[in-house]
Formats: sequence, C-alpha cells, structure tokens
Amino acid sequence: MTERTDEPSYEEARAELVEVVRQLEAGGTTLEESLALWERGEALATVCQGWIDGARARLDAVLGDAEDADDLADDED
Repeated sequence: MTERTDEPSYEEARAELVEVVRQLEAGGTTLEESLALWERGEALATVCQGWIDGARARLDAVLGDAEDADDLADDED
C-alpha cells in the first residue's frame, strides 16, 4: 500500500474535522476565524472522502478478482 505522507491519515483527518465542527458549533469566533475553520473543514472532508474512495476502489478490485476467480472455477466444472 502506498502511504500518503503529504496528508493526514483518515483517522487523523476525521478527528480534526470533528474538532473543527465542534468549534464552529460552539460559536464565539470572529467571522474571519469561522471562515478559516470552515475552509479547513472542507479540506479535511475532501481528505476523508479521498481515503473512503480509495478504500472503496480497493474493495471493488478485490471483489472483482474474487468474482473472476469464481467464474474461472465454474468454467472448469
């Protein structure tokens, strides 16, 4: 597996996203701070979605390989 060194892991990004949401919901920040938090949250959500999409692609590849193997086994019968 190729590790992404330039961005946080899914778990790190999700934890930071939860904290960003908590800060936004708590209020008490300036407009500029709120906008910066929102932008960071959007970036973190994109990172999380990238990890989820990558995991889905890997699962689809494995499941596709398993189906191909089953098809070959059926053809041999």
